[in-house]
Amino acid sequence: MYNLLLTIFLIVCVILIACVMMQPAKNNSDAMSALTGSAGDLFAQKKARGFEAVMQIATTVFAVIFFLLALALVYLSSH
Repeated sequence: MYNLLLTIFLIVCVILIACVMMQPAKNNSDAMSALTGSAGDLFAQKKARGFEAVMQIATTVFAVIFFLLALALVYLSSH
């Protein structure tokens, strides 16, 4: 059981890394906005649509699976 969960965990790790790397970049080329907080862009954020929305959902799902599998592996290794 432990080896099966560990194999699934490793597969989920690779998929999670791929999901994070495939997300579109949010190009904010102004370096000062990182320092000042860019208050002018507060309401400029748009809701994710299309590919970006799918990647956000996939990343969230695989992150939850990652944490649940990590907890299950810790539990099984301690017992």
